[in-house]
Amino acid sequence: MRMVIITKGQAIALLAMIIGLTMGITTWGILVGAPPARQEAVAAFAVGSLFEEEVTTEPPSPTAEIATAVAAPTMELQLQNKSLHVEVIRDTPAPTTKKSILIYHTHTWEAYAQVEDAPYQETEKWRTKDNRANVVAVGEALTASLRALGFQVVHDTTAFEPPKLSDAYTRSLSMLEARQQQGESYDLYIDLHRDAYVKNSGVAQTVTIGGETVARLMMLIGKGAGTAFTVKPDWEANYALAERLTSCLNNSQEGLCRGVTLKSGRFNQHIAPHCVLIECGNNMNTLEEVLRSVPYLAQAIEKVLMEE
Repeated sequence: MRMVIITKGQAIALLAMIIGLTMGITTWGILVGAPPARQEAVAAFAVGSLFEEEVTTEPPSPTAEIATAVAAPTMELQLQNKSLHVEVIRDTPAPTTKKSILIYHTHTWEAYAQVEDAPYQETEKWRTKDNRANVVAVGEALTASLRALGFQVVHDTTAFEPPKLSDAYTRSLSMLEARQQQGESYDLYIDLHRDAYVKNSGVAQTVTIGGETVARLMMLIGKGAGTAFTVKPDWEANYALAERLTSCLNNSQEGLCRGVTLKSGRFNQHIAPHCVLIECGNNMNTLEEVLRSVPYLAQAIEKVLMEE
């Protein structure tokens, strides 16, 4: 089953129509819009065929990734017991030159609230090795949406948490450094996470769009303060980028993105210009609520990167 929603003009996302939950069949029709002067792209999230995209844990060839992004106007991937189909519809061909993005997950096994129709096996509370149920699934959806918009995207799904969670940033840094040594360079580095719910914080966990609950996002930037880090990130530039993304998201849907959080840690954001850690929902959100935010995030990334 497939549903595609197309509107003209404004860059908006219409999302989340749930069909036949008792049958385990869900269809999401999501528009990823473009500025009025450009053409429109439609991301159709559909359930049906169970095509499972290969998960790459070794750094892939940049050339191979670029070829895939350009040659494939449609793609599918497996998320829990659902298949995600992303299709691009444009009045004119997509731009042949787009910027490149690396998506990875330092805390790879961060997962969301359990739901009856799609349970997952926990490694510990709110964590799972199942990439169809953890934050990697969100990265897959974002990768598909950005590729649908024409970006060259590498999604590294390496599990950095084992054997010890506290060393995860050391291991993800090794991956980043290895890619640099291979000559890889990206216009945007995204470390995609799931936030932790804070009880009695008074912070809203979702916004309502078109009658559906959508998980909120948040950008986190590290200053690399203190003497522990000899190489510092350009945190002012990263912060400015995060502010632009946040503003773009909230201009499209009020309250969708919380304010940028600035911390003293480094979070590997010294590795290159344009690094951002993005918290996609928290452990009280369902994966479905988080996936509903993805087209808005993809649209904001497109707007911000293409303005530079």
